[in-house]
Amino acid sequence: MVTKEDILFIAALLAAAVTEAPIVVISGTRTERASFDVPASIDAVAIDDSQPRVNASEALAAVPGLVVQNRQNYAQDLQISSRGFGARSAFGVRGVHLIADGIPASMPDGQGQAATFNLDMAERIEVLRGPYSAIYGNHAGGVIQLFSKEGEGAPSVELNVSGGSYGTHKTDLNAQGKQGGIGYLLDASRFDTDGYRAHSAATRDQAYAKLTLAPVDGAKLSIVASALRQDDTQDPLGVTWATYQRDPRANETDNADTQTPKRTLADRYNTRKSISHQQIGAAWEQHFGDDRLRVTAYGGNREVIQYQAFSKAFQAPATHSGGVVDFERDFSGAEISWTHVQHLAIGKLTTTAGVEYGRSSDARQGYENFIGNQFGVKGALRRDEDDKVSNLDPYLQTEWDSGAWQLSAGLRHNRVKISVDDHFISNGNDSGSLNYSHTTPVLGVLYRVAPQLNVYASAARGFETPTLNELFYSGTGGGFNFRLQPAYSTHLEGGIKARLNDGVRINAALFQVKTDDELVVDTASGGRTSYRNGGKTLRQGAELSLDATWRYGFSTRLALTTLRAIYDQGYGNVLKGSRLPGVPNANAYAELAWQESAGRWGAALEAIAASDIYVEDSNADKAAPGYGVLNARITARQQWGGWRFKQYARLNNLLDKNYVGSVIVGDTNKRYYEAAPQRNWMLGVSALYQF
Repeated sequence: MVTKEDILFIAALLAAAVTEAPIVVISGTRTERASFDVPASIDAVAIDDSQPRVNASEALAAVPGLVVQNRQNYAQDLQISSRGFGARSAFGVRGVHLIADGIPASMPDGQGQAATFNLDMAERIEVLRGPYSAIYGNHAGGVIQLFSKEGEGAPSVELNVSGGSYGTHKTDLNAQGKQGGIGYLLDASRFDTDGYRAHSAATRDQAYAKLTLAPVDGAKLSIVASALRQDDTQDPLGVTWATYQRDPRANETDNADTQTPKRTLADRYNTRKSISHQQIGAAWEQHFGDDRLRVTAYGGNREVIQYQAFSKAFQAPATHSGGVVDFERDFSGAEISWTHVQHLAIGKLTTTAGVEYGRSSDARQGYENFIGNQFGVKGALRRDEDDKVSNLDPYLQTEWDSGAWQLSAGLRHNRVKISVDDHFISNGNDSGSLNYSHTTPVLGVLYRVAPQLNVYASAARGFETPTLNELFYSGTGGGFNFRLQPAYSTHLEGGIKARLNDGVRINAALFQVKTDDELVVDTASGGRTSYRNGGKTLRQGAELSLDATWRYGFSTRLALTTLRAIYDQGYGNVLKGSRLPGVPNANAYAELAWQESAGRWGAALEAIAASDIYVEDSNADKAAPGYGVLNARITARQQWGGWRFKQYARLNNLLDKNYVGSVIVGDTNKRYYEAAPQRNWMLGVSALYQF
């Protein structure tokens, strides 16, 4: 649990005199402006040099309202939730919209993978939460946008090498520059780890390229391409509370195994996943005075094969689709928008109108994960279908700014179509289609009380369809779940944004979200999760972020969140007032940093804390206990001629605490818990040469 000492430590980071804090410029409302003048909760975080830049959680931990859990499982990716939305995701990110360099990293159904973000070339990540997220479409909790650097200046080549605990290594090579009006970035990296938990080794290869040019006056063309490959990434699965207490790094024993000693589930079934993901996109911006035309288009391919831990008996029913998931996905999309600026009355009116289209098509098979008595292999075919999802969403967003007042409004009509063409009909025909549609309005008002103080309020209706992964299985173990309905939510938010003495920036927000037909876990076992609609929920909370620059090179960052997320209506054995699983009541991040005036040396102390997390809807099973951990880092820089050198050292979990870092919500076998690493270290060095 979070102790008194943890709270006192975080509070102590606030006590200091301050001098200066930066103003962050963002684009969360589709037009660039200072975040101070946006009537929404939005934070921008930089990607610094003191991290290996493997997981988005490295930077997003400092954002209030977000819970980003590194599962220590690269087969399942990060768990990211915003104000409680997305906490139930069995793998990947849902309920939060992902965008990279203007190109969606979430599919039309709302599912995305943060692993596709290339952090090596990232400049910053912007996080939008609350009502304004509705203008970005089919999701409810927020928007996470990554912006990459642009090639500038003379050509340069950089090599980064890092290594640390649990056999972790990363090598990254990149080149950038600008010649003949063309800016370029090229990057390639390899990351590998033995993993903190047993059976959690992974190797990830990534590549990235970006070109920027100005073909005609007032225009900018950006072309980005990326690729990710992970072969046979091991999946350690979750464990019961008893197993976690015995050994946090252990896997769950397979009691059905007849060998002596018994093997674990992960070993017996060799649970693993292979991923191959490639995409390319282009964005054209043309300015006509203050007006702007923007056109984007993208396409890509994703291939996944996953081996799960299902027994023969569990797969015996004819309706079961086996223990191996194998699919190939082609996806594409486009967006066009026009922004018009005009004077209206005594103010300025900015209006953006656009339409967004996305499409994904899956060729999906399921196989038994055994042949005879050999497990973890591709056996007999049990599923064969084509799944298609598309969306076509027109939207309109307008803002009137006059003196002390800013009024804004938005409207988006979401249309999501899902179709299934079943080719394996010996166990029943799952062919069919679903059509979801809803209009999501947004309203906001901001009042400038003083040059250093803004207050605002906003409201919206949210819309969240089931993802394909939530539709694939019904609770009885059968096929496609055509009965699952979208969740609808009403969002309210009020907040203040202040700059104190030109040295401190404070953002504070109060919010409430009421949801109907909340999507909840029905059953979860061995890597397969089915869902149902669970009635009404209520989320009420507060967020606070503080950034300050002190004298003598010191600075601080504080992010606090408190969230009351409950069922506002009971269902089944879930009572009204039960807490939503996967969502802590409170979490905090605090950082005290120092930078030498010449920029040659730096150091920081980080504190991360979270309250307990329930693991299933009834709140009857053991909750994952709260925790507080400390991390430390030091950095160094040197320059010699055309060479620039950087080094960093990190020591995470300084006090060597055992704690549950993430949970698998609603696991039928009570294998909810995934341990976070104990004390661990990481060292990194880099060398850059500019020609």
